[in-house]
Amino acid sequence: MADIVKARGGLSVFVARDTARASAFEGALKFFAKDIEVVRLPNWDCLPYDRIGPSAGLAAQRMAALSRLAHETPGKAPQLLITTAPGLLQRVPPRAVLKAASYMAKPGQDVDVADLERYFAVNGYIRASTVSERGEFAIRGGVIDVFAPGSEEPVRLDLFGDTLESIRAFDPETQRSTKQLQAIDLLPVSEVLLDDKSIARFRTGYVAAFGAPGDDALYASVSEGQRRAGVEHWLPLFYEGLETVFDYVGAHCLIALDHLALESREERLSLIRDAYDARVENAKARAGSTYKPLPPEALYLTGEEWDERLAGHPNRRFTPFQQEGEHVVDLGARLGRNFTTERAQDSVHLFEAAGDHARKLASAGKRVLFASWSEGSSERLGAMLADHGLKNIRLAPYWDAARAADPKIPQRVVLPLDSGFETDSLAVISETDILGDRLARPSRRRRAQNFLAEATALTPGDLVVHIDHGIGRYAGLTTLEVQGAPHDCLELHYAADSKLYLPVENIDLLTRYGAESEGVQLDRLGGAAWQSRKARAKERLREMAEGLIKIAAARMTKGVEETEISAGLFDEFCARFPYEETEDQLNAVADVLGDLAAGRPMDRLICGDVGFGKTEVALRAAFVVAMSGKQVAVVCPTTLLSRQHFKTFSQRFSGWPVKVRQLSRMVSAKDAAETRASLAKGEVEIVVGTHAILAEQVKFQNLGLVIVDEEQHFGVKHKEKLKALRADVHVLTLSATPIPRTLQMALSGIREMSIIATPPVDRLAVRTYVTPFDPVVIREALLREKYRGGQAYFVCPRINDLPTWRSCCASRCPR
Repeated sequence: MADIVKARGGLSVFVARDTARASAFEGALKFFAKDIEVVRLPNWDCLPYDRIGPSAGLAAQRMAALSRLAHETPGKAPQLLITTAPGLLQRVPPRAVLKAASYMAKPGQDVDVADLERYFAVNGYIRASTVSERGEFAIRGGVIDVFAPGSEEPVRLDLFGDTLESIRAFDPETQRSTKQLQAIDLLPVSEVLLDDKSIARFRTGYVAAFGAPGDDALYASVSEGQRRAGVEHWLPLFYEGLETVFDYVGAHCLIALDHLALESREERLSLIRDAYDARVENAKARAGSTYKPLPPEALYLTGEEWDERLAGHPNRRFTPFQQEGEHVVDLGARLGRNFTTERAQDSVHLFEAAGDHARKLASAGKRVLFASWSEGSSERLGAMLADHGLKNIRLAPYWDAARAADPKIPQRVVLPLDSGFETDSLAVISETDILGDRLARPSRRRRAQNFLAEATALTPGDLVVHIDHGIGRYAGLTTLEVQGAPHDCLELHYAADSKLYLPVENIDLLTRYGAESEGVQLDRLGGAAWQSRKARAKERLREMAEGLIKIAAARMTKGVEETEISAGLFDEFCARFPYEETEDQLNAVADVLGDLAAGRPMDRLICGDVGFGKTEVALRAAFVVAMSGKQVAVVCPTTLLSRQHFKTFSQRFSGWPVKVRQLSRMVSAKDAAETRASLAKGEVEIVVGTHAILAEQVKFQNLGLVIVDEEQHFGVKHKEKLKALRADVHVLTLSATPIPRTLQMALSGIREMSIIATPPVDRLAVRTYVTPFDPVVIREALLREKYRGGQAYFVCPRINDLPTWRSCCASRCPR
């Protein structure tokens, strides 16, 4: 594809079958052809005819791409627009509207703040207290912050009166300026522009399409100039006519279709038709339904229109299979071998099979390359292959490896491929072929902590505690003029109508008030009551700290056997983890391994949110200890969690000389007795269970590590038993919400702590919406979760409603 785009010059389009494929193609293109400029046009991330519209960030990305195509004149430099089949089906606003919807300003020009605020409202910008996401703006006196679509950073406009003095880009995390700009060019954020003309067209088109509006909240909101969630699904009513991506790119633009792109188009058209029919049927069944859908052809291209418009452009269709056709491009390659069978068989060693396959390919005259996602994973793969007979595999840049002098010597490369491939002279074996599917993402530089994060989390009326002045009430952010310049301060109210203005950069002096706020008496500024309370609290903390420090000192001076394991075995176990480790995960693993090899009992807390990878850290610690000949106890607060961990540990340790057993009230008496006997004899290396592990009749032959999951759920009696175990063994505690004492001990250094704050790949924030009752939305949500293989919770306000809703949900989502 890169060669075709370079040879043609100008703009070309690649239509991927879905978003994941588009992202993979974009990453590969940036690797192989960095000189090709890439423009990404995503499709909506909401369902057709939904109650909600596309997310703000994605809508901003779409408008940045469309505005760029509308404003730029096609040149000779190679440029590629990457979109998806669903994205190409969507109709979009006219180019003329986007050309007229930009806003430009330079230092020295007059800026009417009221006009600029109207521009933000018309074009879909969202007012925020602190600008951090695309499409947000904030106005604080003569300082205007805005994050425009297509910009890498938000900008800050400094006004002196009505004159624009300066434009500065700033870091959204630290809120600090990064560079001066000579101009600003704002673009629309939403595809729905709510100016007077578009509102009038909407009102006229709505009545023409659906008749009298009645009590439709959508009609009422738009008529008042308010933007309502999901208004994008009535996009045709706001314009005289919509256009398509085909119109934006021009008649001479090459359009290349991904393999299965046409099948993806048909699937999307079927989904659109099904959603439309469900809306129509619901409107007929429920007289009070106010959702009035537009016909699919008004919002999307039909299959016939797609074919007609595609035929008017030079086009190519890519396929991995041997085919003949005028517009079909044979890639000249086929998928390589996948080692799925070897991964499923414990009797066949995976890396020996990969090495044998590579040697066979090399003897057949093919150049063999092992492709990995990163240098670290490539080094780990090379070490494991070297342990199983394929030694001296050098890591080299892809183009150097592909043209190496001796083609019979396999080499390693960093190449982001989901699967390997083979040609007549080249064979690429990807790490996903060997290890299975892995979710990877590019590493990101960690930014400094945002000092405004806590201020934006506060709401007026919240109680806060100032380290020097005590309990006060937060009243909001206030802009004060200090030495002729505006300065943001937090306004705090204290007793006797006293006020304190705290600069935002000193917010670290504040903490939230942790107890009930009702009936709390505010402190007096300059009074002695707060200082005396602080002194008494310090004395109590000092006494508690002395006892804890004595315990910690005893553990620090007590020696235990150092626990280590060979790098090859450990890397081979880690390779079974089907995800790309986050930076925090790797740091936590390194901390735990360092503790195990330090020669003293470990007492470490792993703190991280649910799903952030704490269990993987525990698995690797358990592997090191179990392979050193010692036993591991995994203690869980509930039988459900115990069963989940037992399943996870059993799967990960399958094929290793490690025996994993379960011990809880859900285990039969016979199995429990066998487990206890095996633990006493040392025949079981890992036991997973509830507080039953802490019973007096459970004896270990050589216990080396205790892993406590969710320690805050254990009672005092169980914690006393854990304390007895801690004297001689390593202890690893996992928790998303540690109790204050545990957290304080970790923060003060009495216990060690590792924080996993980086979310895993594809972990998205939960989007919550409050919408009118809609059976179509309920049906779609239940069906999607059912087909995903997940579970859905439907919460009813009254117990009497349970039978009704159960029958209703069963009829809409049958088992």
